[in-house]
Amino acid sequence: MKRASLRHRIEYALVASVRAVIRLLPEPAARALGTAIGWTFYVVDRGHRRLAIAQLRMAFPTRSHAECRAIAHATFAHFGRLLVALLQFSRLPPDGIRQRVEYEGLDRVREAASHGRGVLFFTGHFGFWELHAIAHPLVPTVPPMAVLARALDNPLLHDLLEDARTRTGNRVIYRRGAVRRVLRALQANESVALLIDQHIQPADAVTVEFFGRPASTTNALATLALRTNATLIPVFALPLAGGRYRMIYDAPVERPPADSPDPVRDLTQRCTDVLEMYVRRHPHLWLWMHRRWRETEAATPAVPGMFPSAARDEPERAE
Repeated sequence: MKRASLRHRIEYALVASVRAVIRLLPEPAARALGTAIGWTFYVVDRGHRRLAIAQLRMAFPTRSHAECRAIAHATFAHFGRLLVALLQFSRLPPDGIRQRVEYEGLDRVREAASHGRGVLFFTGHFGFWELHAIAHPLVPTVPPMAVLARALDNPLLHDLLEDARTRTGNRVIYRRGAVRRVLRALQANESVALLIDQHIQPADAVTVEFFGRPASTTNALATLALRTNATLIPVFALPLAGGRYRMIYDAPVERPPADSPDPVRDLTQRCTDVLEMYVRRHPHLWLWMHRRWRETEAATPAVPGMFPSAARDEPERAE
């Protein structure tokens, strides 16, 4: 394991401090703390604030600058609350997690599992996606889940996040050698979850439309689905009142017709369309601070990633 640098230790100390504080707070105060953390980043992180507003203006050209600023402000607040919620879930016992969630569409998961070809879940950096993964294994009679992820560069935060992701029974598949592990999981009729909303280098991507603009998107989801015939189910986690969450398993995405000239692109577009539908409904729940469209580079200065960086490794291609 990589040794922790001074910066890594400072980052971990900050997160651990928040984790310790929220243990002492009632739920409304903990959510208020998350909101305050998000608003603080909105004020001090000028680069990501400008990027979020610029991308909102691109995605919603009929909305005013003031409206886009308001959405960006709410987005920062949401991700502060997400941090607090993830740290809370990392300490809750299974019964405590069950009390905070409700599920919608589990019949779709069970139907997909009955075919014996595995299930591919997909979502984006939207809502409370990390909580959804933690809560999924607590449902009886659904296949176990493997989460496709990149290792964090900070080994201390990496261990903390991995413990949160796996404590209810999931396992994590990291990018190096991922394809073989994903195929084995699907052959065992398990489920695999991955995100589809980050900019990907052209060698491992297809270009699809996202909010009417070309977006370089991972080809892994569609390639795996077409290769294995696993069912594709979109999943989303939405906030409810009182610190509770609704875990949604939406309708399976249909495959393109057999005569499609580019089935990987067509299927990736269909999956992206589902994600866009949810982002349009709840725009403040998506990560506008990630540079989704490269054309924003000319309009806004380069900014580093907003969260602890991922370790650099080369993914194995799903060919």
